[in-house]
Amino acid sequence: MDATTIAVITLGLLVFIAHGLEDVFARTRIPDVLILLFIGLLLGPIAGLVTPEHMGKVGPVFTTLTLIVILFEGGLGLDLKVLGKSLAGATGLTIWSFLATLAVVAPLAHLFLGFNWLQAFVLAAAVGGTSTALVIPLVRRLALSEKTKTMLTLESAISDVLTIVVVLALVSAMYGGELKVGQIFGGIFTSFVFAAFIGCLAGAFWSLALHWLHGLKKSIFTTPAFVLVVYGIVEFLGFRGAIAALMMGITLGNIKSLPPNILGSRRELLTSPTKTELAVFEEIAFLLKTFFFVYVGISIMLSWHLIWAGLGITVALFLLRIPVIHASFIPGSSFSRFEATTAGALNPKGLAAAVAASIPLQYGLEKGLELHMLEKETELKMVVFAIIMLSTLAASTLIFLIERGWFNVIGKILYGRYMSRPITEAEPVLTLNENRDEPYMRPPKRRE
Repeated sequence: MDATTIAVITLGLLVFIAHGLEDVFARTRIPDVLILLFIGLLLGPIAGLVTPEHMGKVGPVFTTLTLIVILFEGGLGLDLKVLGKSLAGATGLTIWSFLATLAVVAPLAHLFLGFNWLQAFVLAAAVGGTSTALVIPLVRRLALSEKTKTMLTLESAISDVLTIVVVLALVSAMYGGELKVGQIFGGIFTSFVFAAFIGCLAGAFWSLALHWLHGLKKSIFTTPAFVLVVYGIVEFLGFRGAIAALMMGITLGNIKSLPPNILGSRRELLTSPTKTELAVFEEIAFLLKTFFFVYVGISIMLSWHLIWAGLGITVALFLLRIPVIHASFIPGSSFSRFEATTAGALNPKGLAAAVAASIPLQYGLEKGLELHMLEKETELKMVVFAIIMLSTLAASTLIFLIERGWFNVIGKILYGRYMSRPITEAEPVLTLNENRDEPYMRPPKRRE
């Protein structure tokens, strides 16, 4: 059997395995991404059947594609009213988390890994956000308020862009440029505002196009294709295509919810994605997430030195998350202890970290430097990939323990300032698993 046949069979088996793991996750809450990571480890570093080099330039393209689709599909599910209430909180959560990561991880990388300060801050910035590929699917399944779900979703989306922009600025300074703090903040603001504006316009335009161009309705994949085109145009203009993809999803998902005085008589001309299209988008995002985590497992270098470094930084990241949550989730407000504990556990690293960690090495190769001269850049990438695996393991395990109530004692110690269950009568106390008749978790008792 030739290599091509084996590859095709492997891809097919991965799809079947991923759906099986999804069902296991829905029934038992055993994280599916962990098994996908270990499958990648088995195929790559352990058995040596596949290496990142086999994928060539397809690897980075695939990672970016996964980021685009997951952000767009996640944006479709965000409610505009909840978004307005959660944006300030999500921005604060993102900034506190990012700054705390820079302040702690950069000195650790400088002292224990021998990186210079610019390299150390690149590593810290690369792991300053959370993983859209894990956070967005998880928050949908957890018994959280819509405000908390939206905050955590927005944090992952905003931090993706923040991570890439800061790393690009630091890498430019690393290779002979000048580090200008004002330019960094200006670039971030410009990227966010213009990318969001273009994404909203693209979403409104495509909503009209779906109404007028009836033939497009027969092709489900035209909408994802248009998202890719918008992403490419926004990136070409020098802004952040990821934010444009997210805002396009939010616009399409909420186009019919806009006030009547804005839409006027044009309401009947606007079209939102159908249930079938939404199901297809969800399936595409699921498959891309599956292959991404297998790809991360394949790309990890089994070096004890790098794994221990990744473990130490991962522990620091999760300890940092505790004061960040206290600073962002105001006690006495609508946030419960269960939600604070869950938000504290949702600190995995993923797509943006993988992309950001590859930038220094890619930049050096483009400058014509030999691979042996880029030893630290290679090491930086491998440490970040180890952190992706270990933080995903930590977040998935913590969520598993929290849902089953096995983390309640520690959660009370860490987040005792929060009420046990400050919910309203309108909010569901219990979330049922659609595949079972009984609830999959029992949230903390409501405080009277």
